Amino acid sequence: MEPHLSHRVVDSVATVVVHHPAKRNAMTAAMWRSLPPLLEKLAADAGVRALVLTGEGGTFCAGADISTLQGSPRQAQDLAVAAEEALASFPKPTLAAVRGHCVGGGAQLAAACDLRLAEEGALFGVTPARLGIVYPASSTRRLVSLVGPATAKYLLFSGELIDAQRALRTGLVDEVLPAGRLDERVAELTRILVSRSQLTQAAAKEFVNGRRDRDAYWAAQAAAGGDTAEGVTAFLERRPPRFTWSVPASG
Repeated sequence: MEPHLSHRVVDSVATVVVHHPAKRNAMTAAMWRSLPPLLEKLAADAGVRALVLTGEGGTFCAGADISTLQGSPRQAQDLAVAAEEALASFPKPTLAAVRGHCVGGGAQLAAACDLRLAEEGALFGVTPARLGIVYPASSTRRLVSLVGPATAKYLLFSGELIDAQRALRTGLVDEVLPAGRLDERVAELTRILVSRSQLTQAAAKEFVNGRRDRDAYWAAQAAAGGDTAEGVTAFLERRPPRFTWSVPASG
């Protein structure tokens, strides 16, 4: 089977799976190109309230397929950055579910997600120094925002892999699960995410990511959307809230 990205939507959660097992789910140029339009489609689907990115089998993603770098390394990097930015700007909560290797371009994709859960035994690495590649400025800033400058320099300068526990200590991942527990925890957490207010999540995502020009927009959305009144009423009535605000098709 050709390398590809597959997806499914179950219980309001879209799961995107990287398929390239012959090369530890390394991303080909075609796979990089296919991710932004797929994310655009899922973002516009009102039935999708959260997204999980993972890899087929026992590996998340071992980076870019090196054979795609031989023609034009800059073009290959541009494709990876476009895919990373599309994932980072996805307007609903995103979660990377990591097993095995999460290296190079795979680490870029994981860092672009809002949350990262890893199985014990996962390995993380940012490896451009092994290939003489200048890591993109946007990707570097995102890495620094997660792990701080000291750890970012260690990862970028050395290209060494770190284990899941060190990734947890540095902030690269949010939780580490024992073997066999990752899928259960991802399902549990996504059930929580889809039950919460999309209004709160979408506004918080923009604010956390540093956007500073939409305070009035979000105040207007909160006033008109009904989620606040529903949340307070549900709390007083001791029942689960039924939030109705959804991300506009335009984001």
